Amino acid sequence: MNAAGHGGTPAILVMAKVPRPGTVKTRLHPLLGPQRCAELQAELIRHTMAVITAHTPRTYLAYAPDDGADALSAAVPVGVRLLVQRGEDLGQRLAAAATEAFADGAGPLLVIGTDAPTLTADHLSAAFTALEHHDVTLGPALDGGYYLIGLRAPHTMIFALDPDVWSTDRVLAATRALADGEGLSVGMLRPLRDLDTPEDAAVLLTDPVLPTPIAALLQPEVRP
Repeated sequence: MNAAGHGGTPAILVMAKVPRPGTVKTRLHPLLGPQRCAELQAELIRHTMAVITAHTPRTYLAYAPDDGADALSAAVPVGVRLLVQRGEDLGQRLAAAATEAFADGAGPLLVIGTDAPTLTADHLSAAFTALEHHDVTLGPALDGGYYLIGLRAPHTMIFALDPDVWSTDRVLAATRALADGEGLSVGMLRPLRDLDTPEDAAVLLTDPVLPTPIAALLQPEVRP
């Protein structure tokens, strides 16, 4: 069955935190400090949205309700559909946002964050291609989570992990086990490194694919 067989429009949903100092990229605070981390988060959002909107015109961004859309205006291109995240934990927020996107006519749907700065259009194309043959596609992150999850239909039960599992190195394995339990076929993409820790920053700075503006913000000191 073709990925577009459900009558929807291929779409990408981004889950993002508003770039406020002290609330984003906190594990990078020892390297960069709260203000630089907020600037980094803003650039990660801008870069991610630029990559996905150039690839897939139908795009959504889901933000926390107490953040407000105004704080995202500088980083979000015109035409992106804004959604408010709803739910007590990440799994509930992911399920609610994906459900809303599917109800709006999206599908197949890719769901990503903003933490994988080496994500390219090729990864997105590979994910949509995988959904022509699988119910779910996963892009493994090197920390045991995933940088992308694709759904051919509203299989939002895939997000129903124990709240204690989120933000651990068990997310990918638990998601695959949940898919198996639901009888969903899973396609796997190439792994990528998320940008969460000083170690991640050091490794990514050696990657020629890392965008220059992000690399500049990862330098511990700003030199004149």
